[in-house]
Parts: sequence; structure tokens; C-alpha cells
Amino acid sequence: MTTTTGQAQHTIRRVLDEKRDMPGALLPILHDIQDALGHVPPEAVADIAEALNLSRAEVHGVMSYYHHFRSEAPKGAVVQVCRAEACQACGSEALWEHASKQAKGQNVTLESVYCLGLCATAPSMSINDKPYARVSTARFDHLLAQLKEAA
Repeated sequence: MTTTTGQAQHTIRRVLDEKRDMPGALLPILHDIQDALGHVPPEAVADIAEALNLSRAEVHGVMSYYHHFRSEAPKGAVVQVCRAEACQACGSEALWEHASKQAKGQNVTLESVYCLGLCATAPSMSINDKPYARVSTARFDHLLAQLKEAA
């Protein structure tokens, strides 16, 4: 790992030492690293692969398959808009279009997700992993304004 900080390297090493021997360790390792650092640095892929006796392609394949994992640190707050079927049926595509326009130039990372588990109260979104249900475009604007005020 050449471009990650010493603290990030320490975190990655700690997670690998704790989890490498557990069955099915790849996903728990990726989750723990992202939870700690906000992302899984690309430089960590080789270390993860080596620790688990996998190829770098296998690790990268899992990371790219799951939308949850990101290889770059998010900019500001992470805003996720659910675009799964239940939310689509309740207007999430219009919410997504609105959010895409409103988030430009803001200190947020806007992400599509495919199910936050709030199907009965769609459309839903989350901000820094805090869920919000029945989100209208007006409510989105209100939540975004609150983010700006808190910053």
C-alpha cells in the first residue's frame, strides 16, 4: 500500500488480522474497512487478496458487484436514494432526478441504492446511514438544508 495513510494501513492490517481466519471473511473484511475508513482503498485489494489466498480480481469482483462498497472516500455526507422496485412505484425516480440536481455543488456524495428495507414507507433514502421514509422532493430539500446548516 503506497498511497494510503499510516492510520489507514494500520486499520487494514488490524481488520485482516482479526478476520482472515473466519469462514467467508471477504465481506466482513470489506465492511469493516469501509466502516472504519469510509471506503476500501484500491491499494488494500492486494493485501486483502493475499491474506485470504484470493486473486486481486476476485476481491475487485466482489467490490464491484456490491454497490455498497466504494473505492474512493466520499465527499461530505453520504446521501443514498433507494431506487428499488417498491420505491420506484412510489416516485423514487423523480426523487433521484431532483436529488441529482440539488446535490450538485453541495458537500455530499449522492448514491443510488437498491433497497434500504423501507419498502412499506417508500420512497426512502438515508443520510450517513440514518434512514428516512416517505421522502418527497420537498422533504429532500429540507434534509439537504439541514445538512448545510450542520456543516
